[in-house]
Amino acid sequence: MAAEAESGGERTEEPSQRRLDDARKRGQVPRSRELTIFATMMGGSATLVACGSSLSTRLAEMMRHGLVIDPQRLRDSDGMMSALGEACMSALIALLPLFGALIVLVLLASLLLGGWNFSLEALAPDFTRLSPLAGMKRLFGLRGASELGKALLKLAVVGGVCAAIVSWTFRDVLALAHMEPRAAIGRGAGLLSWSFVWLCASLAVVALVDVPLQLYQFKQSLRMTRQELRDEAKESDGRPETKQRIRQLQQTMARRRMMHKVPTADVVIVNPTHFAVALKYDSDKMRAPLVLAKGVDLVAQNIRRIAEEHRVPVFESPKLARALYRSTDLNKEIPAGLYVAVAQVLSYIFRVRRLNPTLAARVARPNPQVSGEFDDA
Repeated sequence: MAAEAESGGERTEEPSQRRLDDARKRGQVPRSRELTIFATMMGGSATLVACGSSLSTRLAEMMRHGLVIDPQRLRDSDGMMSALGEACMSALIALLPLFGALIVLVLLASLLLGGWNFSLEALAPDFTRLSPLAGMKRLFGLRGASELGKALLKLAVVGGVCAAIVSWTFRDVLALAHMEPRAAIGRGAGLLSWSFVWLCASLAVVALVDVPLQLYQFKQSLRMTRQELRDEAKESDGRPETKQRIRQLQQTMARRRMMHKVPTADVVIVNPTHFAVALKYDSDKMRAPLVLAKGVDLVAQNIRRIAEEHRVPVFESPKLARALYRSTDLNKEIPAGLYVAVAQVLSYIFRVRRLNPTLAARVARPNPQVSGEFDDA
């Protein structure tokens, strides 16, 4: 058993957030039918108690109006249809508070458990539900046993409450025979209304049992094996081949952007072939020279080639080129330990740039020295 669980065969892991989101997209959310039934029955009974007097008065008025027949309408072929339409509209208006309360309570019950969810995938036909074998599994499986248990609980609770209501109202019901008809009708309606309220309230016990059960069954149906968790983690993080390809593309794009900056450099310091670093310095905008591009081997050769094509000065200093390459990132200022060496090179480049070729050839080239912390030669 342990070996099987370790290999990922058993669903022992809690569902991941991604699995829960996918289930919600498919329309799989926890729902409690008992909670909806309790909300509608309780809300409907409370609405009847609150609006019972006005509703009964309105319905009685409708009945009296409907039993009165105008002789003139009997001669009109459309009169009876018009009267029927008026009666239906009056009944709809009278029952509108009750219907409105029921609709609101159904929506709220759905919102409390699972929230509102609309999924087109849930509207697609699922022919596996028509399978007799699947139906037998649902009937005799854990879900079927839980439904049977809820039905027995509902029978016991509702039956017990009914017995308590009958015992509580027995004397009052017998007393109705000794009351005036109008008073007996009013008293009987009150007893019936409150009995119905308490009967509906008893469904809260079933709802309190069903809600945690539905949440548990929903989580159980989405539990994952360890192998599924590993596969999902790989898909989320990206497979090694894909990540390597992405890194290569990112490096290629970064190298292209870097090469585009080489023509704007003030100098390219080389090794002479294995290392190349392009520097830019503007005394009005920068505190220290910036590294615009750097590379080794083929990249270094490309940097040098582009510099020569755009007439960017190339200065050979092996130790300084290696120190700049290893100590400075792209688009960053050079370290303070290389200020003097780079300043010597830039000073020479700026001076030569202002002279004609004959005088420039007579200017002595500097030999920048790199301190011990950068000297790896």
